[in-house]
Amino acid sequence: MNFQNILLENEGQISTITINRPQSLNALNGATISELSEALSQLEQDSNCRVIIITGSGEKSFVAGADIKEFSDFGQDKAEELARNGQNSLFNKIENLRKPVIAAVNGFALGGGLELAMACHIRYASENAKLGLPEVTLGLIPGYGGTQRLPKLVGKGLANELIFSAKMISAARAKEIGLVNEVFSLEELLSKTKELATLISKNSPQGISKAIAAVNASDSAEGYELEIKSFGKLFEMEDKKEGVSAFLEKRKPNF
Repeated sequence: MNFQNILLENEGQISTITINRPQSLNALNGATISELSEALSQLEQDSNCRVIIITGSGEKSFVAGADIKEFSDFGQDKAEELARNGQNSLFNKIENLRKPVIAAVNGFALGGGLELAMACHIRYASENAKLGLPEVTLGLIPGYGGTQRLPKLVGKGLANELIFSAKMISAARAKEIGLVNEVFSLEELLSKTKELATLISKNSPQGISKAIAAVNASDSAEGYELEIKSFGKLFEMEDKKEGVSAFLEKRKPNF
């Protein structure tokens, strides 16, 4: 597929998706959501890819929000369809992908942009990043999972404060409340993200895949049972055999 709104770069076992709509501060429109979904499907099936990074082009914006012009005249049914399709095709897909996805937040991450970052498994940000959910200033609420994922990351009280006030917060504040993992200079952001991705890529893909599913189930009643079942299943899989053999033989595993 020839992508018009994103760039896809493969570097060893790390793949980087760059949202490339600088003229609109990388705002998410339908075409971009579709291309991101397609790229993620390709990478999930690519045995050479072990970790995925999502970032934005330029130095100002990760994703400045959804492209409001696309849905400004929607009614209830079309708006619900927009939110449901976006959730199913992209945001939930990222969260449940079998490979780790890291957001490298290089500037504004607002509305759908912050929701995209929150769907990723890990978030690194640049010092100039600004994060927020401004939907209530439009008479709306976040529609791509913001009301669900933000409380899990920062707690209900802080989530309510950010959503109700629509204020933007700095990268430093985002790290303080647990919304992002680490903050770096803009110049260092991508290299530091790739350092983490490289570290992750050396570990068991089968183990990481099961860990993603187990962590995602951590707030459900089935979480412990899923962890137990996943732990057991891994004992029958190749990565466990290689990992344990390598440990006993005092060598590095070759996953």
